[in-house]
Amino acid sequence: MNNRQSWNIITLFCLLIFGFAAASLLHPERSFSERENRVLATTPKPTAAGIFSGEFEKDYEDSLTDQFFLRDKWIALRTAAEKVLLRQDIHDVYLAEDQYLIERHTGTFDTVQAKSNLQFLGDFTRKACELYGEDHVSVLIAPNAADLLKDKLPAFAPASGGDAYREEIRKQIPEKVWVDPEEAMKEGREGDTDRQIYYRTDHHWTTYGAYLAWKTWAGQKLSGMDGADALQTEESSFQKEILTETFEGTVAARIGASGICDTIEDWRPADSDRWKIRIHYNDDPETSYDYLKRECLDTRDKYAVYFGGNYAKTEISTGLDTGRRLLVIKDSYAHCFVPFLLNSFDRIDMIDLRYFNQSLSDLMEAGNYSDLLFLYNAAGFAEDASLVKLMY
Repeated sequence: MNNRQSWNIITLFCLLIFGFAAASLLHPERSFSERENRVLATTPKPTAAGIFSGEFEKDYEDSLTDQFFLRDKWIALRTAAEKVLLRQDIHDVYLAEDQYLIERHTGTFDTVQAKSNLQFLGDFTRKACELYGEDHVSVLIAPNAADLLKDKLPAFAPASGGDAYREEIRKQIPEKVWVDPEEAMKEGREGDTDRQIYYRTDHHWTTYGAYLAWKTWAGQKLSGMDGADALQTEESSFQKEILTETFEGTVAARIGASGICDTIEDWRPADSDRWKIRIHYNDDPETSYDYLKRECLDTRDKYAVYFGGNYAKTEISTGLDTGRRLLVIKDSYAHCFVPFLLNSFDRIDMIDLRYFNQSLSDLMEAGNYSDLLFLYNAAGFAEDASLVKLMY
């Protein structure tokens, strides 16, 4: 190689490095990634305290990663290259059988936060039982796909730790409060392991997975209540509607995978015409008359078709006269689960502690609730820094 060729290579290399750096700095920053359905880190403002503590440097590094020029395309290119190299996982996501993308949750259940949340929930459920009675309080922590779809994982994939962590949660709360849908969900796949209880491209359970969990919950918590005998729980009693067949979830977006699509369904009981649903979000006086936000089907975040996504407080009146009011403290796994509850309560209020900044204790004492349901997925529960609000 002569000197001219060497300088050409050096010049091209410098143009690429400095060109992409300049493009990353000059192109408009994005505050939200619709593809990944998450807030992006933006350039922080330097302060003396931030610089000396190291927070500024960390935040600046995060912003460079999130604001890198053509970031989505580079992620997709990297994923395609690693697939060619027969990688079995990419950034804590297994490339599993039948096109499943399954989160590994490495280290999720061993953190200080995960251990603190056990104590928060234990103290909270004991307080709730004093207020409503054990028969009217339930904790449902959904297993994650890595624990129920082991047959789809690559050979020799290590245990995620989710099963052991859910067992630790069970030990922290009164026995009658714990509702475990695991067996029902496993049985729901027997004879047809291709029946989806989780989406291939997203971390949520499907409507079918939520239905199996609801049957378990209803059998344990509604038994003996007025009207429970008339409640139709068989799958054949629901009218099913395919809402979309082009759902690409957040797990696929995280690693830049494309071309894999999931189907989102809505299941309604045959007698849903009894409902006269009124829904208010965050104390807004505007009323919605359906839990489906069909306009979300035209966006990347199609799972938000259920209740429009995450709100601090969602108030649902059903128009029934059961004499029961339910408080649901939840993550987004509840969004396709709660519609199965509409036949059993006059009112259901959903609280998302990540956005709810009022006193939960005041709400519970003033809300005239008869029942309480705490519903999270295991990994979401372990990672949620907002669960300290259970104590206030």
